[in-house]
Amino acid sequence: MTRCFALPGAVLLALLLCGCAASLPPAAPPAPPADTRAEAAAVYSLDIRVDGDRSGELRALLMQHLDLARYRASEAALSRVELARLAAAAPAQAQALLETEGYFSAQASVERDPADEARLRLLVTPGPVVRVGKVDLSFSEGLAEDEARPLREALTKSWSLGEGMPFTQPHWAAAKSDLLLRARTGGFPLARWQETAARIDPDTQTATLQLVLASGHQARFGVLRIEGLQRQRRETVERLAGFSPGDAYTEQHLAEFQERLAKTQLFDAVRVQLLTDTRDADGTHPVQVSVTESPLQQATVAVGYHSNNGQSFSIEHLHRRPFELPLRARSKLQLSRNLNSAELELSSHPQTDLHRNLASLQVDQSRSADTVATNLGLRLGRLYEAPQDERLSYVELLRARETTGSEVNTNLALSVNQQWIRRRLDSSLLPTDGYQSLALIGLGYARGGGSEDSGPFARLQLKLGAYRPLGAHWYGSARAEVDQVVVHDNVGVPEKLLFLAGGDDSVRGYRFRSLGPQRNGLTVGGRVLAVGSLEVARPFTLSLPSLWGALFVDAGNAASSWADYHAVVGVGAGVRWRSPVGPLRVDLARAMDTGKWRLHFSVGITL
Repeated sequence: MTRCFALPGAVLLALLLCGCAASLPPAAPPAPPADTRAEAAAVYSLDIRVDGDRSGELRALLMQHLDLARYRASEAALSRVELARLAAAAPAQAQALLETEGYFSAQASVERDPADEARLRLLVTPGPVVRVGKVDLSFSEGLAEDEARPLREALTKSWSLGEGMPFTQPHWAAAKSDLLLRARTGGFPLARWQETAARIDPDTQTATLQLVLASGHQARFGVLRIEGLQRQRRETVERLAGFSPGDAYTEQHLAEFQERLAKTQLFDAVRVQLLTDTRDADGTHPVQVSVTESPLQQATVAVGYHSNNGQSFSIEHLHRRPFELPLRARSKLQLSRNLNSAELELSSHPQTDLHRNLASLQVDQSRSADTVATNLGLRLGRLYEAPQDERLSYVELLRARETTGSEVNTNLALSVNQQWIRRRLDSSLLPTDGYQSLALIGLGYARGGGSEDSGPFARLQLKLGAYRPLGAHWYGSARAEVDQVVVHDNVGVPEKLLFLAGGDDSVRGYRFRSLGPQRNGLTVGGRVLAVGSLEVARPFTLSLPSLWGALFVDAGNAASSWADYHAVVGVGAGVRWRSPVGPLRVDLARAMDTGKWRLHFSVGITL
């Protein structure tokens, strides 16, 4: 049976195979090669030439934003069809880009090198720049009313794109943004542009600007909505507002209110804002005050080493509401090899007139050679703190007792003092522009000890600090200090009222308070002092803008009188880290009089 079916099965299989083979189409011939001239990738070159562009600013603009230039910078290989498309679009693109810089009649064309079509040249003729011909600036709603006339006139004068200036898109946008910000911070937080138009006249190459600022209503301060109070009183916050419900709103008032709250050191976080989307029945806007209270008590322990006093240990305690009274109490104890001190300071929470009352008691004892000096100080005063100005009035009683072997000398001084601080800085923590100053005048009476006489005296002090940018990335700073105690030569004045120089914020290269007149081989306080410093600094690299290098020169000294005064000089270099809490400075300075080098560390800026 097996044999009978073997042959027919084989024949059937062969026929099936033959049929399948016969049904297959013939093999297709290879596809013809594509047009290599149209599809081949090419890397092209581009030369941009702008007539009259001496600064190269217009060429740089085209190189940055023109599609043809951007693809060339990436070295991308383009097909010749794509390259032709980009080349054809380049003139119109160039003209549109130049319009943003005020050139509204620019002409542009692309040329190809006959010998090599992958070499392109863009020729641009900018033509004359369009200048502002007329500015029509008007106001509607609240700013159009008579009572807003002073602000309206100030806004008109502050318009930055005036007649005759080149009309460019960046200047146009910046001018509108600046004026809108001024209107909002000046009392109209809902201000907006109702209309802005710039009409270009190609015949005269001038731009006519038409703007309408819709200000909304003039905002007025409403009630304070205070959140976050737990232990501190509401009155403490309200007293610092500086404005009353119904007063006209300005952004500066809010900023000053927030800064006053932060300066009390009662709060870890403070935020003050006007609720522009809420309006009470009397038409005023509530002021939202959100605070996070600082801990009621805070203690700090420090262990360190000081080149003057050796090893030191200190503990400081701060109580923000002792005995449930609206006071702040700070006490500090410091122990070291050559200096021991204790201090207690009480200050009231701000009063209704934004002043704080102060009282402090300080005792310290210092040892140098065979002399032991014990000082006792008592101060009562009144402090006014504003964001840019401070005033401190105080009465001070000082008692100084010096023991040298068996000889004891005691001095007393009672004085009335007035101190002013003025700050005009772009940043209170990291200034680069502006100035700050301190002036102090004190009048008092000193009672001498031993062979010294008693009599009146005056104490004068003046400090100045200035900051200024110097070019693109350089910054300069300068400081100066002049002090004097005006008193008869024979009148004994406590050492605390005299002056010494040297150290981080004085003359670098010399030890802290090591410069002054000599007596029995020891440095003592002088009755006059003059110190000055010049410094230039810049970031090491633009990628690390907070890390600076600096070069400086300091000069100054303290002396018994101006006739005995002789300035010493220190020079050096340092590193600045512009940290969030202020500049951290590390300086290496050389004392020119001794030739010795000294390393200095300091944080923040001081007066």
